[in-house]
Amino acid sequence: EVRLVESGGGSVQSGESLRLSCAASVSGYNINDYCMGWFRQTPGKEREGVANIDRGVTRFADSVKGRFTISQDKIKRIMYLQMNSLTAEDTAIYYCAATPVPNCSSGARFAPTNYNFWGHGTQVTVSS
Repeated sequence: EVRLVESGGGSVQSGESLRLSCAASVSGYNINDYCMGWFRQTPGKEREGVANIDRGVTRFADSVKGRFTISQDKIKRIMYLQMNSLTAEDTAIYYCAATPVPNCSSGARFAPTNYNFWGHGTQVTVSS
């Protein structure tokens, strides 16, 4: 089992940046066995995939492409989401998630139902 803890959320002005962190912990955890992603959710809307990293390959939702980057520190077992040029539309609770690599095929990597492990989320608020 993988335990995930997000941090780094907060309130910023439009155009500013934030970096979210997701610390993973479990004994015997091999980061290469898992596909990891960032999702976000606003009230009344479905949770949506934002970014994904699978054995070093990164992918992004169209809504954040060119503004967000995802990375991993494999030694510290931390995943990051660097968010630049934030807008009010980026306001949401951001969650990190993990799933075994076989669950992360091209059609499923942004599907929340394919992820087994979730953090509790961190709030990001962007004021225009």
